[in-house]
Amino acid sequence: MKTLTLINKSLLLLSITFLFSCNKKDNTPWVKLFDGETLNGWHQKGGNAKYTVRDGAIVGSTIHNTPNSFLTTDKTYSDFILELDYKVDPSMNSGIQIRSNSFPHYRDGRVHGYQVEIDPSERAWSGGIYDEARRGWLNPLDNNPAAQKAFKQNEWNHYRIEAIGDTIKTWVNGVPAAYLIDEKTSEGFICLQVHSIHSNKKEGTEIVWKNIKILTENVSKYTTKSTIDPIIAKNQLTIDEKKKGWKLLWDGKTTNGWRGAKLDKFPEKGWVIENGELSVLSSGGAESRAGGDIVTNELFKDFELKVDFKVTPGGNSGIKYYVDTEINKGSGSSIGLEYQILDDDLHPDAKLGNHEGSRTVSSLYDLIQADVNKPINPVGEWNTAHIISKNNHIEHWLNGTKVLEYERKSDHFRKLVSESKYVKWPNFGELEKGQILLQDHGDLVSFKNVKVRSINPTKE
Repeated sequence: MKTLTLINKSLLLLSITFLFSCNKKDNTPWVKLFDGETLNGWHQKGGNAKYTVRDGAIVGSTIHNTPNSFLTTDKTYSDFILELDYKVDPSMNSGIQIRSNSFPHYRDGRVHGYQVEIDPSERAWSGGIYDEARRGWLNPLDNNPAAQKAFKQNEWNHYRIEAIGDTIKTWVNGVPAAYLIDEKTSEGFICLQVHSIHSNKKEGTEIVWKNIKILTENVSKYTTKSTIDPIIAKNQLTIDEKKKGWKLLWDGKTTNGWRGAKLDKFPEKGWVIENGELSVLSSGGAESRAGGDIVTNELFKDFELKVDFKVTPGGNSGIKYYVDTEINKGSGSSIGLEYQILDDDLHPDAKLGNHEGSRTVSSLYDLIQADVNKPINPVGEWNTAHIISKNNHIEHWLNGTKVLEYERKSDHFRKLVSESKYVKWPNFGELEKGQILLQDHGDLVSFKNVKVRSINPTKE
């Protein structure tokens, strides 16, 4: 009898301990993004899909003839941990936008940025990271079968999303799904997406979200270790870029494919490769006096070129194309059409040039001024140059926005050249094909994600 009493007491003590542990208060400073009753704190962008509140959850419903729709937070977020539950119709595709933005200058305000995929299809990439309206897939799940199996069809699923610094990690029902290191965007809003549907799809299919909460205080304290290896996006091609024929023009590690413009090898000084960045060092602002310009070994005719660049205060550099290093063997830079890189606020070149404003950032140097309303990030931050050349039609883009265009070899182009410092070079800018050049102008400027795509006009 005494033994039985002791056993009962022990069982009672264990039960109390268990109940206490279950009722232990969660001191994590979560903030609710959804109050369970209204859409206060949210607004809609993009398409006209229907968003309503039902039974303490947000319900998104598809409709025909409308683009992707986004229920968007009023606030923007940089570093955070987000958790939520969702249930999706098996026929739908959806996602959670994070660090996303909408700017008038970028594709007429289209929502763009990181998306944590919701994918109930056979592909099963739920929890993967897609770059909406920009680069496409960054972190698919084709090499993560455990995550692909974690999604529950026709049931509630739980997401945990951590965005801290340049790192984004996701979990699907507690299973590590994506682990991405990327520097493209550090802040933006959060959206609940209802994808557009084709006319043969049933209208009114639903995705439902609930228990949406975010942590923004001391996030590093609450981060969770992932058991999968990270995907590093810097100096890599995305799935979509590979399909479209892009290739790396600089591998992020070596000098392969490049040489000094006036050398038969890469300069021994003046340029450094560090942390996946190719930087020309400061030498007092003189043109091509330290390591000198560098050029590609390969020649390009019709092409697209993308380069991320970062200037220091007062910095000056450029990206030249249709370069022939045999034209100018003397002092100064090699000759070619130039996409200007400049600190417009501090460098005096911004106020010079034969054509007003033609030496400002993203302009066709000394010939055509870029749009004065161009979207430029501050000095010390990365910007993306994009040059398109097809059948002598040239476009300069900056951070996803076209800032100028012109016709190479046209009468207007030749008139501009005749009024510029390039007039002394016969047939300036009219080569059928040439090298691509990164300029040494004596200031510290860095480059990364240098990518090129050759264009075959007969196939486009």
